[in-house]
Amino acid sequence: MKRILLIEDEISVVTFIKKGLTEEGYEVSVSLTGEVGFQMASSFQYDLIILDIMLPDKNGLEVCKAIRQNNVKTPILFLTALGTTENVVIGLNSGADDYLVKPFKFIELHARINALIRRNEQSGSDDSQSPQHIYQIDDLVINDDSKIVTRNNESITLTATEYRLLLALIRNRGKVLSRLDLLESAWDINFDLGTNLVDVYINYLRKKIDAQSPNKLIHTVVGMGYVLKVKS
Repeated sequence: MKRILLIEDEISVVTFIKKGLTEEGYEVSVSLTGEVGFQMASSFQYDLIILDIMLPDKNGLEVCKAIRQNNVKTPILFLTALGTTENVVIGLNSGADDYLVKPFKFIELHARINALIRRNEQSGSDDSQSPQHIYQIDDLVINDDSKIVTRNNESITLTATEYRLLLALIRNRGKVLSRLDLLESAWDINFDLGTNLVDVYINYLRKKIDAQSPNKLIHTVVGMGYVLKVKS
């Protein structure tokens, strides 16, 4: 049975999530405050942490940073009422793996949870056995064995999800990938959630990959998706 820690202070949301996840076979522990949630995340083993941003004592961003500083690598899914790109990027930059904007449907929450847990299990079991693969386009180089990304010989730090998204793009360099293609590759979700999740991560990748270079590699194909290529 997978164990989930829910850090959320809205009782109606807690009831909704716990009921749905319990019916799906998860064991759900609940904290109504950020401080207690941090102590629970640091003291017990969970398969996933669902973390609200707006908490009464310590906000979710602070809790997430504290959890990561304590070397807890459990996947973290943010719940937030603030769905702008800037707010999402701030949340992801604090150490979260994914986000979900309130209000949300349970089917979407369940899909995100399954994908995050599955990805975490795969990364834990496959990394040591994967052969070395080096991908390069222009001055961007990805070593898929060491998980090191460089551009112009300068190291670039990516989150696990950003890395998977970039890897999908470079493996298909020159090919236009739809948002659904990228959801399947980076999140293991095989249906369109109707959110701007991919767009947010593409925006974040651009800031890390393209912002400091005159040669932009990540391009939007309007109405179709995204492509990684050297613009002629």
